[in-house]
Order: sequence, then structure tokens, then C-alpha cells
Amino acid sequence: MFRFLTAGESHGPALTAIIEGIPAGLALDLDQINADMARRQQGFGRGGRMKIEKDKAEITSGVRFGVTLGSPITMLIHNRDWDNWQERMAVFGQPQGEPIRAPRPGHADLPGVLKYQRQDIRDILERASARETAARVAVGAVAKQLLAVAGITITSRVLNIGGAQTEAEMLEAIAKAKAAGDSLGGIFEVVVAQVMPGLGSHVQWDRRLDTRLAAAVMSIQAIKGVEFGAGFAYANLSGSQVHDEIYYEGSQGYCRRTNNAGGIEGGISNGEAIIIKAVMKAIPTLMKPLATVNIADKSEEKANTERSDVCAVAAAAVVAEAMVAIVMVQCLLEKFGGDSIDDLRLAINNYRIRIND
Repeated sequence: MFRFLTAGESHGPALTAIIEGIPAGLALDLDQINADMARRQQGFGRGGRMKIEKDKAEITSGVRFGVTLGSPITMLIHNRDWDNWQERMAVFGQPQGEPIRAPRPGHADLPGVLKYQRQDIRDILERASARETAARVAVGAVAKQLLAVAGITITSRVLNIGGAQTEAEMLEAIAKAKAAGDSLGGIFEVVVAQVMPGLGSHVQWDRRLDTRLAAAVMSIQAIKGVEFGAGFAYANLSGSQVHDEIYYEGSQGYCRRTNNAGGIEGGISNGEAIIIKAVMKAIPTLMKPLATVNIADKSEEKANTERSDVCAVAAAAVVAEAMVAIVMVQCLLEKFGGDSIDDLRLAINNYRIRIND
């Protein structure tokens, strides 16, 4: 069984990820992992933190001579800003040890302090921060390398920023939001290509591939909606317009000439590309903050302001690639098993021969 955990806070010494279930014998390319880490830090509209951090993963267990052992893999991502945090006053003149009392609307701040009975919002925001996704991207980069054994690839692209759909319009919208002390969200798409039919299952709700993928993408900070294929457009279409007709074409086998289903039918991959779109809300940290209530004395004041991004949709797309890769690996290993890469590869090849007979 493939599973993972992350640990660490935004301004703590490091983020940690532990992965269990990667078969033995997978040659891991650390440069590829770090390339995805760098992609997460890019994109117009990112904040000052990205000028400080140069994320790189350090593998401390489960790999020997660049090859997985079948034992748990531990990865460490050091926070460069940890040293700064210890030596200077926090951003905007707030001392490191002074409690934060003004929760941000749209953030985990208020529900977090209520749930965990904390008096300082920093006890919540440090872990709730999207900085945690750096560890997820490292895990997802390992998952992508395992998917490559099956020929499966994952890509993403940004479709919309604040209503803008061309690159020039998106850049202009982000620049205007920054000048106004505001933030923007948007829509991105993730595509999983070369997926064999048969991953996931219809037999229980929690084994359905679309259920698991939707949950994984929704787990990313600030994601508020997920759709597959035609998604919400289904509401406006009849059955004859929307369902993907089935054909059989030589060596390609069963196929479809449209993909409104987004590659999943009945909770099972159908052999077409899996297409997922997600909407990210505007980041709740604003340079012109919204009204809130001080949790100590209940007085009205402006929300706390942290150093933050204006727009992080491009980064969220990279994180979504990672989460999708993680779910796809889980389903791949559930279907084909194998404690070694050779066993996994053999099982996949035999399955492809069977379904193409």
C-alpha cells in the first residue's frame, strides 16, 4: 500500500515527508524531484518568500545508490527562512513571540484556534500554510517516476486567472491586483495521459477513482471546486450529446473519439486521458486587509497580514500534479501489486496483453 505523511511548519527548521509502499528497484532521479520543487516556486504573482527559499529535497532513508529499497523513504526540505525567523523581527514589525489575534477571513485562522483551543493564531497558520505543499510536491515527484514505469505522464496548465484567459490578460490582472493590495484565484487543468483502463473500482464509494482524485485535489489549500471532463457543462447537455461513443480500432483497441467523461466511467479509468479541472480561490492574506474580530477582546480590527502571494494558481497546478500522481500510484499498486519494479512491470505488461486480445 502506498501512503505518505508530511510534517513541519511554514517557518520551522524543515518540512519532512515519509513515503511507504514504493517497490524496490526504482531508480530515483533527485534532479527530477528538485525540478518539480522549483516549478512550485515559480509563477507571476508569487511573494517574497520565493526569493528566500530554493527548495531541494534531501533523501535520508529508503534509497541506496539512487535505487529504492522497498523500505520507507524519508525526504527533508530545509526552510531557509528559519534562520531569518530566529534572528529578526517578524514581517511588518511584529515580534516573533507576540501572539497574533486578528484572524484572516477565508483562512484556517479562526476555526483552527477554536478547534484546538489556542490563544495565538500562529499556532494554526504555520501548519495551515501552503508552504506544506512543498513536501507534497516532493512525494508526487517520486510518484511520477513510478508512473513512468507504466508509461503514464501527468501535465498541467493554467486556464483562467481572475476571469482572464490569455497569458497577457492574466499577467495584467495579477499586476493590477498587486497594485490594489488584493489577490486573485483562477482555474487550472491536470491531464493524466497513457492510462490503461481498469484503475479504480465501482464496487465501493471510496474505491472510485474520481472520488479519490477529487478528494486529493480538494485537499490542496484554497481549492474550492473540482470537475472531470465536461464537468458542470453536463447540466446543459442531453445524453446523446454528452456520452462518449465507443469504437474498436485495431492495435488501439477500445477507444472513444470524444472525452467528455474525462477518462473515467463508473469510477474506473476507461483508457482515455484523465482530465481534471479545479478552481482556486483568491488567497486570503491581503495587503489591504478585511475586517475581523480580535480573538482576545472581541474588538473589531483589520485582519492579520502575513507575507504572501498575490496569485499562486500556477503553483497550485504543480501541487495538483503531485496529488494526482499520488492517487494514480496508489491505484496502480492496488491493481498490479509487486514488491519490486520488475514484478510490477511484468504484471502491467501481462494485463495490457489480456485486455488487447
